[in-house]
Amino acid sequence: MAKVLYIQVSPRGERSYSTAAAEAFLAAYREANPNDEIQKINLFDKELPPFDGPALQAKYNIMNREDHSEEDLAAWRGVEKIIEEFKSADKYVLSVPMWNFNIPYRLKHYIDILVQPTYTFQVTDQGGYEGLVTGKPMFIACSRGGAYPEGTGAEAFDHQVPYLRTILGMIGFTDPKILLAEPTLAAGPDAAQKAKEDALAKAEEMGKSF
Repeated sequence: MAKVLYIQVSPRGERSYSTAAAEAFLAAYREANPNDEIQKINLFDKELPPFDGPALQAKYNIMNREDHSEEDLAAWRGVEKIIEEFKSADKYVLSVPMWNFNIPYRLKHYIDILVQPTYTFQVTDQGGYEGLVTGKPMFIACSRGGAYPEGTGAEAFDHQVPYLRTILGMIGFTDPKILLAEPTLAAGPDAAQKAKEDALAKAEEMGKSF
């Protein structure tokens, strides 16, 4: 039995295109894999530890085996708990809307907690990065109000998908399956409805073989 971690990154509920696509994917996945466990995390509901000055100081004190206080240790244990929860999964599903050409701030906060040396990546002898969360598939449903096809100049504004590919690749997800629901706003309601229908159909198909 596999454990799927579903990370929902939209506060818009049923109005969210990315959530609708991810849930269509999961519905098809459940039908094909009825014995698998699906754990859902809504990042707009989940309590995340602050990654602030005390957490950073705790990180460097503990990593460098320097003296650290009980407060340092408690701050770092909160970070470790989030990382352990993430790494406990066998498969991952994310629903990610584009906000201001990038990702929602709650997902950035979550990523800043997860991406830690010796936990999710390591530095190689050549000075590069090697991911430590490997051999696990990931599906990402991305929604965007506009469209950003290559060769149009619009792709320069897309800091959502390139960032996700880069940061997730750094920790080991070298081939995430990304589904785009676009445009959901810029071309009007008819185009948005078609984008949604197309995304749901593709998500359902992809979920059958994940």
